[in-house]
Amino acid sequence: MPPIETVHVVDDDDAFRDSLVWLIEANHHHVVAHANAEDFLAVCTPDMAGCLVVDVRMPGLGGLELHDRLVAMGVDLPTIVVTGHGDVPMAVEAFRKGAVDFVQKPLDDDYMLARVDFCLARDRNRRRKALHERDVVARLAALSAREREVLDCVVQGKLNKQIADILDISIKTVEVHRSRVMEKMRVGTVAELVRLCLEVEAATTGDESPE
Repeated sequence: MPPIETVHVVDDDDAFRDSLVWLIEANHHHVVAHANAEDFLAVCTPDMAGCLVVDVRMPGLGGLELHDRLVAMGVDLPTIVVTGHGDVPMAVEAFRKGAVDFVQKPLDDDYMLARVDFCLARDRNRRRKALHERDVVARLAALSAREREVLDCVVQGKLNKQIADILDISIKTVEVHRSRVMEKMRVGTVAELVRLCLEVEAATTGDESPE
């Protein structure tokens, strides 16, 4: 079963936490509240879906320290940091660490809900992209060694005759392997094939995939 999209609220202030949970639930989102960062860490996993709303200052781990822990664990949840006494350097640090927003209490309800919606949409997009990349990697893994060699040559822009010379096989054999590559990769054109390969390369190197 896919993970349930959840807004995790982490704040040691009981009244504020309950109020924020009510606000977000009223906007038809699934919400789970945590009184501190340690409680949240005890249940979080890399496959979590949703977003995180966390207070910057709490007993034990604060919001920014929690964000660092999540990054180290491979948990990639869009994060909104909230504070009752933030300052510009703290906001700058939050953004540098990858927070989506830094919001001061008391909250503007409409703004907060809009930012939660933004974070959830961003996470959905991240998960769709990850699922697509895993699917493409599986398609590549299904290729034989020779098909992969042909694929590499095609992506480099080599013509069938050039590929035949490079691999010391007949042009007819190149055509057969090339056809099988297109079928296994589920593409109809060389342009689509190149795009898929570039997407996988971008994902493995940390660069953004081409639009």
